[in-house]
Amino acid sequence: MEVQIQGNRISCPLKDKWQIATPEELVRQRYICRLANEYQYTLEQMGQEITVANGHRGQGKARADIVIWRSKADKQADKSPLIVVECKAETVTIHEEDYYQGYNYAAWAGADFFVTTNQKETRIFRVVKGHMPKRLEEIVDIPKATDNGKKIKELLAQTKAFTRDEFSKLLFTCHNIIRNNDKLSPEAAFDEISKILFIKIRYERTNTGTQIFSKEEFKKLKTSYEAIQSRDSRPFYQQLFENTKEDFAKDDLFEPNDTIKIKEASFEAIVEKLQIYNLSNTADDVKGIAFEKFLGRTFRGELGQFFTPRTIVNFIIDILDPQEGEIICDPCCGSGGFLIRAFEYVREKIENDIQLAKNRLKEQFLDDAFEAMSDKQKETVTEQLASYLNQLNTELDTQKQSGRVYNLSHNCIFGTDANPRMARTAKMNMIMHGDGHGGVHHHDGLLNVNGIFENRFDVILTNPPFGSRVEKSLLITDADRFADHEKIQYYINLYGADYVDAMKQITDHIGTPVLDLYEAGKLSGLTEVLFIERCIRLLKPGGRMGIVLPEGVLNNTNLQSVRELFESMAKIVLITSIPQDVFMASGATVKPSLLFFKKFTPEEQAQFDAIKQAATEEVEAKYQSQLNEIDSFLAERSNSAVEKKVKRAERRALETKIAAEIWAIVKEKFDYTIPIAQVEKAGITTTGAECENELIDLLKEFTPYRKEHHIWTSNELKFHYEIVENKVIRTDQDGKTKVLC
Repeated sequence: MEVQIQGNRISCPLKDKWQIATPEELVRQRYICRLANEYQYTLEQMGQEITVANGHRGQGKARADIVIWRSKADKQADKSPLIVVECKAETVTIHEEDYYQGYNYAAWAGADFFVTTNQKETRIFRVVKGHMPKRLEEIVDIPKATDNGKKIKELLAQTKAFTRDEFSKLLFTCHNIIRNNDKLSPEAAFDEISKILFIKIRYERTNTGTQIFSKEEFKKLKTSYEAIQSRDSRPFYQQLFENTKEDFAKDDLFEPNDTIKIKEASFEAIVEKLQIYNLSNTADDVKGIAFEKFLGRTFRGELGQFFTPRTIVNFIIDILDPQEGEIICDPCCGSGGFLIRAFEYVREKIENDIQLAKNRLKEQFLDDAFEAMSDKQKETVTEQLASYLNQLNTELDTQKQSGRVYNLSHNCIFGTDANPRMARTAKMNMIMHGDGHGGVHHHDGLLNVNGIFENRFDVILTNPPFGSRVEKSLLITDADRFADHEKIQYYINLYGADYVDAMKQITDHIGTPVLDLYEAGKLSGLTEVLFIERCIRLLKPGGRMGIVLPEGVLNNTNLQSVRELFESMAKIVLITSIPQDVFMASGATVKPSLLFFKKFTPEEQAQFDAIKQAATEEVEAKYQSQLNEIDSFLAERSNSAVEKKVKRAERRALETKIAAEIWAIVKEKFDYTIPIAQVEKAGITTTGAECENELIDLLKEFTPYRKEHHIWTSNELKFHYEIVENKVIRTDQDGKTKVLC
């Protein structure tokens, strides 16, 4: 059985008619096919959009998407069903209240099982009767049509949730299979795991019948493949990888000539280990966080990478509070932790806004007048409302170019990493979390690339490399030049003259030391110092950033001139000292601080420059005669080299004194409050275990302070929805309208 689609209509065999192919209807019909193909239920024992009512008089009724009876006879006799299924559009994130909604429908119907699915995520629960409050108990699977009563009881007893820990451990087991069987390095073994994961994701996204990529399914497909291919054709598992590379080509996950580098037996063993999970039907946050945990163990232990703990990532993002429409960047993105969390943070805001719009529509249509309607009238209104709700769902679709989540994932999330494996891992990690990966590049974070250039970003979040240095010998080369002419034209069309000018940072400086691009490069070659300036430059005027830095950047007297440079470009809005324990679990030993900056607005920059200019004139006038006297002495040829050396040292000391006095005046006249906090516990111990998190209380204290003092202005998009001529119309804050469809 397959889903039948013609144009914008979809066949609904349980209703014996064709309907509009809404995203929710597509999920519903795919699951009906799965029930028929995988679980062997007949159409005669299933029903679509069946009314179920609360047994308590006047407590309400609803329509369950799919209902399955034990038999055709049970259905005809209106007996209690076995299973109730609630379907959501693929773009809709399933929240806890949705599970309780499914529970209610199943309980009203007297079913034993209920399922909630949006195709990407499918969860199965048993109905626990007689309990207050209601209890959700997740189980392994629903029964097949042929299962007897004993088997059904066994399934009801098999509680099992897909957990992050389980999946993470399983990935590590697969990693060890490759290392043991194929003798690959940790890095190479990780690459092969990644390839297999994406083969599995691709297969389970595109197959609606047998959805799980199992060892059995692999062998069946392999037999079919070999029956029509010549002997010299590539092995089937390599062909699967070729198909996967093609599907993910735009993401630059794999090299065009890349192949799977493990034996077919190892490939099969890993497929078998992973077959207990359907990655297409697993929540993005579950598999994403599990993937992160696997990354943490693998890279921390063997690949020398340090990961920012999730408590720190969450705190920085919560403090900066990115909004829909704001452009976000991490120029040292590593595995993508900051970008993923930022993507999820803003996506949740969009989902909440859409839910509010849905609630307003429900209130409008399901009012007192609705209750007084006939059943036929109610059905008409309900179908109309469902159409409007599905139109709103398009805003959450990552494939719908006009949608709000599409705009977030494709136009607002950017990152770079100098390590090609980490850049690729960030893209993979972001796909695991549900998109937002297109703007990640393998590139030196200090250099411009594609959509990442100065004065472009509203929010920067990063944990740059500590303790290393950029040497004067590190030059900009032709290899740093972006050479894909087709994409260059695409970026010119997208960004215009800003992109052309941005690329001159590289094209006009081939052979130039990277240090020479930065004012801080004259003062220090430390990577963390250069990245502070880089991040400030990337920000739009008024933009904000959060950065993890070693505490020495703040209190090292040798870096006083560096701090002055940064404070001439941006305000420090918060300094948070966190315990050294936080990063020990990931292998780092430096005591860190979290610094938050806001780049000067044009008005603030003009004010600062005027104050500094006036201070400079005042102090230099005070010492001008001494400077002139020293300069005259140095110009006199009769004075000895030793005497001149002394005078030069005297001049340097005087210049230092002048600079200090100038800065003292600037600090006095350009005065603002810098909140400073010290946190003793930040949610993670030296072993990686959870503990008390004082950052939560700090967030609660800082947020109202920030809003009250208008520390920054966010560039938030705002939308309004209304029904016009049976279409949902979106209007933005500038009055621009868009018809949803």
